[in-house]
Amino acid sequence: MYKTANEYYKEKFGCKVYKLSLDGGFTCPNRDGSVATGGCIFCSALGGGEFAEHGTDITGQLEKAKKRVADKIKDGKYIAYFQSFTNTYAPYGRLKTLFYQAIAPDYIVGLNIATRPDCLPDTTIELLKELNKVKPVTVELGLQTANDTVAEYINRGYKTAVYADAVSRLQAAGIEVITHIIIGLPDDDPVATTRYAVNSGTDGVKFHLLHILKNTRLAKEYEAGKVAALTLEEYAQILKACIAVLPPKTVVHRITGDGAKKDLIAPLWSADKKKTLNYLSQYLK
Repeated sequence: MYKTANEYYKEKFGCKVYKLSLDGGFTCPNRDGSVATGGCIFCSALGGGEFAEHGTDITGQLEKAKKRVADKIKDGKYIAYFQSFTNTYAPYGRLKTLFYQAIAPDYIVGLNIATRPDCLPDTTIELLKELNKVKPVTVELGLQTANDTVAEYINRGYKTAVYADAVSRLQAAGIEVITHIIIGLPDDDPVATTRYAVNSGTDGVKFHLLHILKNTRLAKEYEAGKVAALTLEEYAQILKACIAVLPPKTVVHRITGDGAKKDLIAPLWSADKKKTLNYLSQYLK
């Protein structure tokens, strides 16, 4: 078995904790030309933020997100989660304003920030260290693969060594790290990626199924027969092998991801989230 996010948060905060997904209005350096253009080949037009709130007011987004999940959580607390695009890709002053706004409400017990390891200058890490003294901060890094050849194919835009350096600097500042890993990339070994993340010192992992979504570069690769979608059984087998290399202390924050149903091309079995999670949970036992 493995330590789930639900177990971890109950140990840490003493109650159920739910993430409120926010959109800070960011973009990404491999979209705007700073590193590349077009983004990662699997990334949607919303930069992975299909389920995030939107708008210019962070406090308003938090309230809207809280209402959205009101039926799922009664007496728990919330984590402010900057999810869309690269959430440290902005000037220091703007980041400070947004992040402090996000942790201001009493019902917010922590801050999660999804970003790229090549977008963490020392000044930003100092800001995160400062914020972490107010409420716990966790940084989510999109590694996806530890194979630089595969990383180049998906247009990730940075070398794998940059990820390891970012983990080291974040942890030196007392910041917890969650690593995103994709299962299903062509010619990739997600078990090796998981092992690399563990050896780099990650505190937690999020495993994602490779989704083929409309209007992405990956969709064109799929239509051309260059990419195959995994079956549920194949995904479960690989996921189990990945989890097997995790130390007991490593928290598994996700065993699969969601693709927006309206944009999902393949694998279609993943659209039934309840059935998928039930199958995976039983298989992993």
